[in-house]
Amino acid sequence: MKMPTPAKYLFAVLILLTSSIAAVSAQAITSQEIDNLVERTMQTFQVPGVAVAVVKDGKVAHMKGYGVRSLNSAQKIDENTLFGVASNSKAFTAASIGLLVEEGKLSWDDKVVKHIPEFRLYNDYVTEEFTIRDLLTHRSGLGLGAGDLMIFPDGNDFTVKDLLQNMQHLRSVSAFRTKYDNDNLLYIIAGEVVARVTGTSWSDFTEKRIMHPLGMTRSAASFDRLTDTTNTIDAHALVEGKLQVIDRYELPFAAAAGGIYTSVNDLSKWIMMLMNNGKYGDNNQKQLLSENIIQEQWTPQTIIPFRGTSSFNTHFTAYGLGWFLADTKGYKEVNHTGGLPGMVTQVTLLPELNLGIIVLTNQQSGEAFRTVTNTIKQAYLGMEAKDWVEHFREREAQYKAEAKTITDKTWQEIDAKLKDKKLKAALKDYTGTFEDKWFGQVDIYRKKNKLWFQSKRSPKLSGEMLYYKDNMFVVKWTDRSMDADAFVMYSPDQEGITMKAVSPLTDFSYDFHDLDFHRVLEKQRTTQPTTKNR
Repeated sequence: MKMPTPAKYLFAVLILLTSSIAAVSAQAITSQEIDNLVERTMQTFQVPGVAVAVVKDGKVAHMKGYGVRSLNSAQKIDENTLFGVASNSKAFTAASIGLLVEEGKLSWDDKVVKHIPEFRLYNDYVTEEFTIRDLLTHRSGLGLGAGDLMIFPDGNDFTVKDLLQNMQHLRSVSAFRTKYDNDNLLYIIAGEVVARVTGTSWSDFTEKRIMHPLGMTRSAASFDRLTDTTNTIDAHALVEGKLQVIDRYELPFAAAAGGIYTSVNDLSKWIMMLMNNGKYGDNNQKQLLSENIIQEQWTPQTIIPFRGTSSFNTHFTAYGLGWFLADTKGYKEVNHTGGLPGMVTQVTLLPELNLGIIVLTNQQSGEAFRTVTNTIKQAYLGMEAKDWVEHFREREAQYKAEAKTITDKTWQEIDAKLKDKKLKAALKDYTGTFEDKWFGQVDIYRKKNKLWFQSKRSPKLSGEMLYYKDNMFVVKWTDRSMDADAFVMYSPDQEGITMKAVSPLTDFSYDFHDLDFHRVLEKQRTTQPTTKNR
């Protein structure tokens, strides 16, 4: 029998391997396996509802809703159920800027002051050099979540105008363009750039120029813009150990940083367009974004240090323009997560595999969406199966146990002092009105022989102050769903206060540590103050 030549042999092997890989990729994980995975994940992490979509080679390989939209209604989730996707909105903001770049109406490297003359940061050099690209890359020099108390919790009376005025009072923690620190406020300002350049709001522009052409007909830039809310989730959280519905986060002016409401059905159209180099529609006849704009968004801009090991052989991580970037088993991974009170989400793309994974949830356990994403991803990468449910269950339990040790010790010390009559008599020394340059005023006052904290501009930040030690108190927020109790630390002369979160698991958007209050009114306030809420 005649043996094939080496060249023919290698070619034949290549064809066989390619066919084999394609066959495995097409059936890397079955819908039944995804069903079982999601059901187990929901049970493990107490998530009422999840929606999942997997897109492969330009087609939907799996799309389904699981569980219920709300514990109150028990209505089922489907592929069209709307979720708040939070920071997954940032990619839309970067794409909106990209459309204006393509039209020649601005440049990625335009100075922000060219379009918003009143824009100011912590020093003149940074202000004058700050570009639109800097707005999108989390390298401002400001700290993690700096100024987020102007948008979290919602229900406050801050506006975009206030943000622009107050940014100059936020202190830097690193040199300009040297370090990654997530910043929501600068994405809101990027949305304001779109508004200034186009004469319409970011929400209008993004819906008309991106969502509507793609057929994302049920989606909107923020909850208040939805035309039909009948198939929308409620937010859920564990409140003092009990899973329950919590208030929906609504702050329309923050939409460019995290406002979009959408479904796995609509989002699948968005990611298919991105992985198809901006083309969409019948036979991909239409072009929404140019390949250049997409690749600019997917090019590293800010290095994010990565240390240790990864199951996916990750060595490098970075932030692009509205997307996180990493190497995953030799492929480029493009991803983002999003979190609002009571709902967290993740979108993951492996463009070289033409693979997209969308996981939306109505509870705030990040371990749930990571479990689902990682399991599906490892299947398509041909990896040996790892039990991600168990991995993240153990990790979550460890984090919670460590945090509980800290918080339990704090509350034990507080409880030991609750009956101290001398302390109650001295409470008047701690009352008064205090002001921070960017956050505004808070009133600390006595009510029924107890000390209370009340923000004037953010009414939800209200709660009893309990003595801890020295000149330190803990404010226990009345709204227990925030899970963000904070130390209140008086200066020795009691003319100023600083704050920081009690639990290490408190969301970084509660940036109490950035506040620096100084007394502006006398002690001995004994009546409950009024609050503003436009």
